[in-house]
Amino acid sequence: MYDIIVIGCGPAGMTAAIYALRAGKKVLIIEKENIGGQISSSPLVENYPGYIGISGAELTGNMYDQVINLGGDIELEEVTSIKGGKIKEVICENTSFKAKAVIIATGARYRLLGLPNEVELIGNGIHFCVACDGAFYKDKIACVIGGGNSAIVNAMTLSDICKKVYVIQNLSDLTGEKLLGDKLKKKDNVEIYYNSVVKEIIGEDELKAIVINNVCGDIKIDTDAMFISIGLVPQSKFLDGIVDLNDYKYISSDNSCTTSMDGVFVAGDVKDKKIRQLTTAVNDGTIAALSAIDYLDKE
Repeated sequence: MYDIIVIGCGPAGMTAAIYALRAGKKVLIIEKENIGGQISSSPLVENYPGYIGISGAELTGNMYDQVINLGGDIELEEVTSIKGGKIKEVICENTSFKAKAVIIATGARYRLLGLPNEVELIGNGIHFCVACDGAFYKDKIACVIGGGNSAIVNAMTLSDICKKVYVIQNLSDLTGEKLLGDKLKKKDNVEIYYNSVVKEIIGEDELKAIVINNVCGDIKIDTDAMFISIGLVPQSKFLDGIVDLNDYKYISSDNSCTTSMDGVFVAGDVKDKKIRQLTTAVNDGTIAALSAIDYLDKE
């Protein structure tokens, strides 16, 4: 049996594990597929303190090595449920594990367009986070896919960096806040295509262009970058009915990262919060671990 089980091996989960291990707790991380989380696919990270530039794979690899060096265990399994009680049971597809406390750090995935070549070009022209990767496209051309608040904010930010920004919206108008949308429409270097969908992604090793389709037919847009801004999918389906989720299926919590289940905590992008960045994930991991340690020490 473990003191703490961490579900998810991204920056939030590994930070939580590092803090718990340094406090002398026996820790297991369970990860279903991708050690390092989404940031591990980023070719260059420039907004993490202490590094002028480092790949996401190297950064998360360093975190992983730290977990292993501290004596943490890692299992590759998919968690399907959690049973509460003084001793929690984390049920996986092929086995189960028990612990006194659990930290959920399963993250959230960006919605994809579902087009050929899309996954292969993530990090090589296709991105999701303007705050992370927008600066790489200074004085270049970028496309933003979507019309909600996140897409509008991303396009606004890029318009101050790029020489040209195209916004591709599948509806007849932007669906975000009207004030934000009106500001975007006034930008001289922003062009918005309504009632349009991305039909094709062009490029082998890096993005070269996209083809959109609307009532005018197919339109090719040469671009250096495409930022997909059509929402996130929190990885919380297995927790429905187990812990409280908000309307968008993010895990409800407070500033101490506690959940509605006693002894179960949450960290990272799966948590209900406004800002989702690498540094905020690490922050959550720290808080969740310290809260879990405090919970255990009071037992």
